[in-house]
Amino acid sequence: MTKAITSAIEEYLEAIYKMSLERKPVIAARLAERMGVSPPTVADMLRRLDENGLAHTSRPEGIRLTRRGQEAAESLVRRHRLWERFLTDVLGMDWDEVHEEACKLEHAMSPHVEEKLADILGHPDTCPHGFPIPGTKGAKKREKEAIPLSRLKVGEEGVIERVAEEEPHLLQYLATLGLFPNARIKVKEIAPFKGPLLVRVAGSQYALGQEVASKVMVKGR
Repeated sequence: MTKAITSAIEEYLEAIYKMSLERKPVIAARLAERMGVSPPTVADMLRRLDENGLAHTSRPEGIRLTRRGQEAAESLVRRHRLWERFLTDVLGMDWDEVHEEACKLEHAMSPHVEEKLADILGHPDTCPHGFPIPGTKGAKKREKEAIPLSRLKVGEEGVIERVAEEEPHLLQYLATLGLFPNARIKVKEIAPFKGPLLVRVAGSQYALGQEVASKVMVKGR
């Protein structure tokens, strides 16, 4: 008998799903850090995921979602990103405010309401932070296409695809510089010894530290 997927399980599935797109093995230590819990807590949850046929752990592949786990994770991420879009586009909230609110709403939505929400929003392709919404055309491909701004060389340019971390203070800072998805950005200079990047956006130039630049994902265009 298939057990119901609880909100706690959904949170882990969502984290594993997102980490699997980072091109690194998803291991228990990284998952514990991402979730902000102890390794024993993660070990207990991984046993539950395995028992429910949602994820398996092996070496050297690490933690991998099963087909059922992948579908559940994509459904949750889709609901989350649709809510973020609703909160910004319909309610007028700032993009740095919506992540936590969407986390509360994503667990309490039926498939019928999900489709109604998508209809109202006009079936958007991305959330306000630029992440593809699962279920839209080319979503999986777009998740893997962009590279960190920090990897561009002097003279190279691209278009901001998304911000890799939905941390409010980072989003507020990027907003003051106009570093939103679809903005064109060019690297003018890079200071020696992994120093900051001087970038040009919408006619203005700004210095960005390597850590910030590594979280701005761009695509050549």
